[in-house]
Amino acid sequence: MAISLRQAVRVGGYIFKQKLKGNRQYPLVLMLEPLFRCNLACVGCGKIQYPGEILKKNMTPEQAFKAVDECGAPVVTIAGGEPLLHPEIEIITKGMIERKKFVYLCTNAILLEKNLHRFEPSPYLTFNVHLDGMRERHDHSVDREGIFDIAIESIKKAKAAGFRVNTNTTVFEGETAEGLHEMFDMLSELGVDGMTIAPGYSYEKAPDQDHFLTRQQTNELFRQVLAPMATKRGKKWVFNQSPLYLKFLMGEIDYECTPWGSPNYNIFGWQKPCYMFSDGYAQTFQEYLETTDWEKYGRKSGNPKCQDCMMHCGHEPTAAIDATSSLKNMLISIRGLS
Repeated sequence: MAISLRQAVRVGGYIFKQKLKGNRQYPLVLMLEPLFRCNLACVGCGKIQYPGEILKKNMTPEQAFKAVDECGAPVVTIAGGEPLLHPEIEIITKGMIERKKFVYLCTNAILLEKNLHRFEPSPYLTFNVHLDGMRERHDHSVDREGIFDIAIESIKKAKAAGFRVNTNTTVFEGETAEGLHEMFDMLSELGVDGMTIAPGYSYEKAPDQDHFLTRQQTNELFRQVLAPMATKRGKKWVFNQSPLYLKFLMGEIDYECTPWGSPNYNIFGWQKPCYMFSDGYAQTFQEYLETTDWEKYGRKSGNPKCQDCMMHCGHEPTAAIDATSSLKNMLISIRGLS
């Protein structure tokens, strides 16, 4: 795993503490969206379809700090939109690090190189670069030529400056195992600190509604994608994910979603029930927990929106919690898929 020992120990201790308290609903990762504005229009994205007056809004650092203090999650993923468009993103990031939160700042990397001076390398900070395959595949996904090359060059510059860098890959219908293997090999050679991979979700407002994977398609593809993990080639690939979640993607484990495990906070408030779709907002984290009708969500609920969703924001928390449930699962988490 690419998760640092420091983070693994902190998150594991946090989970055990929640279990000792008898808490059933608790967050592991705060999904923070300080803005929806972006400098790309990816065909599978449902986050940039708001009217202009909404896209102009920025969350204040104080709002961001209040959200993380309210929920207490040990990890913060800063998404959007494109976070590097936020005029105070370095202040928000620094405030999270000062609170000893593990920050993953998601970016398409267009503005990464020119903004590196706004940040300082830290074991608590990781730039999470969006990369949906090799050049042709990625540029098609983001609907602009040349973005793949910018992302690769930015990864090199960030690594050279001493920053931790991960990649985040969303898989859509039409992707091949061979294409992803080529990307994994390339990223390993670049020395990225970790890779995150997950199937896409059919956002209601996404321009492309025809290329999201069904659950069966996800299982079939990810079995092919992750098959080399036990070989010499695959051992070079480092995923910043729980091996149990990867087994879930391959269909070897069946998990229910833990939507409150990665709550989403944006300029409207706490989004119900999760990052993937919205059924209203709460103004405090406690209100979010208490007023969301959790029985309406998850595969067992029969909700059609949940039937094919295998996204990491809902199921990775389930896997992380399950990793602490037995010695066998702890060993799988340590040893990986090999």
